[in-house]
Amino acid sequence: MTRRSKITLARKKLRLSELEDHQSIDKAAYFKELGALQLKLQRIQQAYLFTSDSAIIVFEGWDAAGKGGTIRRMSAVLDPRGFKVWPIAAPRAFEKERHYLFRFWERLPPQGAIAVFDRSWYGRVLVERVEGMAAKREWQRAYDEINEFERFLIDHGTRVVKLFLHITQDEQLRRFEERLRNPLKRWKLSYDDFRNRRNWPHYERAVEDMVERTSTLSAPWHVIPANHKMYGRIACMRIVTEILAANVDLSPPPLDERAVDEVKAVLGLDPLALSDMVPARPSLARQRAPLIQPPWSRAR
Repeated sequence: MTRRSKITLARKKLRLSELEDHQSIDKAAYFKELGALQLKLQRIQQAYLFTSDSAIIVFEGWDAAGKGGTIRRMSAVLDPRGFKVWPIAAPRAFEKERHYLFRFWERLPPQGAIAVFDRSWYGRVLVERVEGMAAKREWQRAYDEINEFERFLIDHGTRVVKLFLHITQDEQLRRFEERLRNPLKRWKLSYDDFRNRRNWPHYERAVEDMVERTSTLSAPWHVIPANHKMYGRIACMRIVTEILAANVDLSPPPLDERAVDEVKAVLGLDPLALSDMVPARPSLARQRAPLIQPPWSRAR
């Protein structure tokens, strides 16, 4: 009989107002490391397809903190058959009639797959707490429920990575203006984005309580100072690749014997003699960079 693991809190004390180490990275270094991290992600996904490993990556953070941009840099290079992004919005009517974790159970990744949650079950102790959508006894009870939920996942063999992207109020306002000026990003802005700023101190306290009460030794929170977008993306992807690759053989799997025989017969090649070196190529992010800067990105 398999014994359940023990939940041990990491006892992390966080004060967002004191988090001032917002580092930066220059473009050349950014694109170089981004390409290396994207390649490592591909190797991780390939390895997971041949193991029983699975992973969940949770993104939380302030509005406009860079969650979507980081997720796009990951999804751009991964096979969608084994990688799923779940954008979490308000629960639907039938979901409200059930336990709040119900809708997350059915979105868990199968063995060999990776799932990203853009917002997550932590809404219970964040937005639902601050906006009064959950009674005090409900969101207070949720800390233990979430720790149990994540213990179930980890005991089942699923790796859990939790990232919180932190930006300052001034930086958030600057990004709101950037979205307003860009017609392709304007859809991201809503009334709630501005209304939530009035509750910033309450959200700050909720985030600090969340980190303290749900950061466990097996699933700790990683708080990323993300005022600089490129640094925030790289910091997140460093953590993700480090945790997902731990104790996993990332070597490309060999072809089965029948495939080897067919390659020799049809192509006249010996697969066993081929190098496993992956050809170097520019980061997909650089390939997609616009050649001409649109006028709304220059307007200030």
